[in-house]
Amino acid sequence: MAPNQRSDGQNRGFVVLLYFRQPCGSVNLLILMNPMPFANISATAKISGDEGGTRVKICGLTRRDDALTALSLGADALGLVFYAASPRAVTIAQAQEVVRGLPPHVTVVGLFVNAAASEIQMILDNVRVDLLQFHGDETAQECAGYRVPYIKAVRMREGVDLFEIERVYGSASGLLLDTYQDGMAGGTGAVFDWARVPASVTKRLMKPIILAGGLTPGNVAGAIKQVRPYAVDVSGGVESAKGIKDAAKMAAFIQGVNSVKINDS
Repeated sequence: MAPNQRSDGQNRGFVVLLYFRQPCGSVNLLILMNPMPFANISATAKISGDEGGTRVKICGLTRRDDALTALSLGADALGLVFYAASPRAVTIAQAQEVVRGLPPHVTVVGLFVNAAASEIQMILDNVRVDLLQFHGDETAQECAGYRVPYIKAVRMREGVDLFEIERVYGSASGLLLDTYQDGMAGGTGAVFDWARVPASVTKRLMKPIILAGGLTPGNVAGAIKQVRPYAVDVSGGVESAKGIKDAAKMAAFIQGVNSVKINDS
């Protein structure tokens, strides 16, 4: 199977994440394969993970070569961590180098944890960031204050009500589900119980679901079959060391994603 092909032999093509604002003010995602210029886009729809295959986000990038390798293998989004406590944190200068010259069909995601508004704005002013990812205790109003689409991370502790979180963060473009571990904002490398978000729940939610938390080349196919997320997010599962991506692991991960056919049960 060619790196940029699905398991059914169809080319994944270029993928653009577009955002459209509904009358109520919420923002949803539009996926366009092999995109035409933006001016020619007229259709708007929420696309689930069952349509066009599951998307892949490689997070915690610190090196340009790793970003280019991820793209060549078929990644749809690349994540930069702007959280000093993380071993994968990047400075503005590092981030600029990672995203330098990246093509428009990839989405660059900036991850923040309870960052000051001035810090976020400084990064937005100096680094290409197409989508914000908030991993802390940010309110919906705070998340929506930058005129940039965002996704909100949800740490899957006991009693989490995804439907209520979806209501509260109505302006979010999607919800990212991550493992809960006390005292950690993410990057635990641990898996949470996927039975808590079966496909029946994912399909009832109005917003796209991005599944994270301990995903690896060995378990990602099973995770997709059980949860049916819009996208999967991986960091440590494709590394040789923290912040250093492993090309073979990234390839195996994306092959695992592509191995799940759309009509798989």
